[in-house]
Amino acid sequence: MKALEILGLRGLRRLDPELAHGLALKALRAGLGPRRGPVTSDRLRCTIAGLDLPNPVGLAAGFDKNAEALSALHRSAFGFLEVGAATPLPQDGNPRPRLFRLTEDRAAINRFGFNNDGMEAIARRLAARPAGRVVGLNLGANKTSLDRAADFAKVLGRCGAHVDFATVNVSSPNTEKLRDLQGKDALAALLSGVMEANTARIPVFLKIAPDLTDNDLAEVAEVANASGVAAIVATNTTLSRDGLTSAHRAEGGGLSGQPLFEKSTRVLAKLSTLTPVPLIGVGGVGSAEQAYAKIRAGASAVQLYTALVYGGLSLAREIALGLDDLLARDGFATVADAVGTGTGDWL
Repeated sequence: MKALEILGLRGLRRLDPELAHGLALKALRAGLGPRRGPVTSDRLRCTIAGLDLPNPVGLAAGFDKNAEALSALHRSAFGFLEVGAATPLPQDGNPRPRLFRLTEDRAAINRFGFNNDGMEAIARRLAARPAGRVVGLNLGANKTSLDRAADFAKVLGRCGAHVDFATVNVSSPNTEKLRDLQGKDALAALLSGVMEANTARIPVFLKIAPDLTDNDLAEVAEVANASGVAAIVATNTTLSRDGLTSAHRAEGGGLSGQPLFEKSTRVLAKLSTLTPVPLIGVGGVGSAEQAYAKIRAGASAVQLYTALVYGGLSLAREIALGLDDLLARDGFATVADAVGTGTGDWL
């Protein structure tokens, strides 16, 4: 991490977290930030759901909700990018404050509630994005919708032609009853509608919660296997507060960051035994060693977001380069060769 980035992060952490996030996006749009592009090598290059990636380290949804900073993120080290979540209609989300740093825990709690500019504005920005990078869109549902399942299909129908993949997000804890759509019958019906709306024929991913029981996971895997889902993103934020020490530990919302690493990785490993569908490991990735652990647990790729609050955007480059070294150390010629080689350690 460069000295300028260290100073910038130090200054941002003195501000309200949501204000700091907005300023970071403005800085990116103004031309600050990474410039060297994605890290790659023969070991790091990989393919997931038919998408060729320079490396398996992705930016998770939530950082660039409204697809405003894609030109800047185009120059980042990430192997792929995901923006959103987008809903059919613009919505403000939940009242502020709704984002909290848990510095002592290297974590965050958010209860945004899918605040975004709506699919029309986001579709226009996606249509104008730079070419040459794999970009996906996280699909959401409006809080006031009478048919939330149909909302996912609406957003995909409007935006699908402008992205390389789309993620059905039924795992946010901040929209009432949204997680109910992870139930077997509801999820099967939702995904059927989404697949029908997928006229662009892009890969559709499914993002699940880390708080599912073993029976829930088995049902999710069964539906995923039958629905044509191209990958499962495991996992979103958790409602658990186990082991936290920070002052904001009791705030409502979804917890992300380091405390989620072990829980999300165990879910990932269990899921890998239930489905041949490729998995993307998310939750607590803040180092090359943690990215490697997710891959060995069964992930074909990983994503991160909260760790950037503490490590900056340069963290993506550090993780990708470190991952390359770890693969070489253990004699793996490619990322794909390492996938699932340590699953048993997490079961």
